[in-house]
Amino acid sequence: MFTRNRKLSGRILHVFKTSPFLSTIQFSTSHFPFLHLSSSRYDQTRCQHFLHPSFCPVLKPVRDFSSDSIEKMELKTVLDVLEQLAPLSLAESWDNVGLLVEPSKPRPIKTILLTNDLTGEVMDEAETMRCDLIVSYHPPLFRPIKRLLQKDWKQRLAVRAIEAGIAIFSPHTTWDSVEGGVNDWLVGGMGSGKVSVLMPAVSSEAQKHRLEFSCLNEEELNSLLKRLWKIEGSEHFQSSRISSSLTAVVQVLLSHPLVSSSLNITQVQQPPLLGCGQGRLSVLDEPVSVSTALQKMKKHLGLAHVRLALGEQQTLESEVKTVAVCAGSGASVLQGAKADLYITGEMSHHEVLDAVARGTSVILSDHSNSERGFLSVFRERLVMRLGDAVTIAISQKDRDPLQVI
Repeated sequence: MFTRNRKLSGRILHVFKTSPFLSTIQFSTSHFPFLHLSSSRYDQTRCQHFLHPSFCPVLKPVRDFSSDSIEKMELKTVLDVLEQLAPLSLAESWDNVGLLVEPSKPRPIKTILLTNDLTGEVMDEAETMRCDLIVSYHPPLFRPIKRLLQKDWKQRLAVRAIEAGIAIFSPHTTWDSVEGGVNDWLVGGMGSGKVSVLMPAVSSEAQKHRLEFSCLNEEELNSLLKRLWKIEGSEHFQSSRISSSLTAVVQVLLSHPLVSSSLNITQVQQPPLLGCGQGRLSVLDEPVSVSTALQKMKKHLGLAHVRLALGEQQTLESEVKTVAVCAGSGASVLQGAKADLYITGEMSHHEVLDAVARGTSVILSDHSNSERGFLSVFRERLVMRLGDAVTIAISQKDRDPLQVI
């Protein structure tokens, strides 16, 4: 048994041989792809090549600025904290998150305004308080913009922000997905329980492939590896280049008769990110009646009224043991979830009918009412990170456009 280490262009090659017939070769890098080659050998060497186009972001420890003596807080510093609290990689593919408006003249961030929606009234409020950064849960800029005109209200807001030197950041579905985010806050209104994610988030790696092939002997294997390393030496397998990188590797392997006949390519399923994803399902520690669930949610959301649809064969006194929630418009996430009660902001008429027919009761609060309360929770977290260096306020003008009269 022996171990051999060779350093090649900053990368480490480990060869472990535990018997005359079995060897394992692992090729790794600190940030990007790694090559893993397993060989099962009598007179041939069996190899596995894993291509990683990108790496999964890690939830890094968040720096605490509360004890620092900081006179100026740069925008980049605040953005780093925001992204550490909810990594942008957790956003849904269709979403538009992150920094949406960046002032041309950088200035210290002294005041941050948190809002669920950026409207004209909220922008008035931000300008009055000389706000430097608006964190708007919903992205005010969502669809591609070809021009900035005054006739469109969202374009007007973008122009006003630019003219006032106010940056705009939107977290949206990153807050929904992250552990301890909007959906965990929402389901928490029902009390303690065993909580799971309805639609788990997966690693942000765009693709991951395993290439298996056979070689006649170790000499041929080493020769082949040298050719592969030349490809990898000039390219990192990031998502924007995965197709060409994978193609180049496959072309090298196909140039060897034995390798080409034994080559097997499979795409490896990405692992889930524990605790992150869309929607939550809670098995309550203490079951409650539908009537009690209503009162709990009204108190949690700070609302005098919510809408209720009772499931078939259910009454206000029916027992609720399981609750599925999704902040905002949650029908696509809740659909098919087996629960006594659904809680979300809005569902269509027919989506509610489908749930009722399955015997599931539904509580609707209107879209943003199922999200807005989390702003207070997030403000406390941001204050803990930024300390006294920044004033963090919650908009007093932000509200759901629908009212019960």
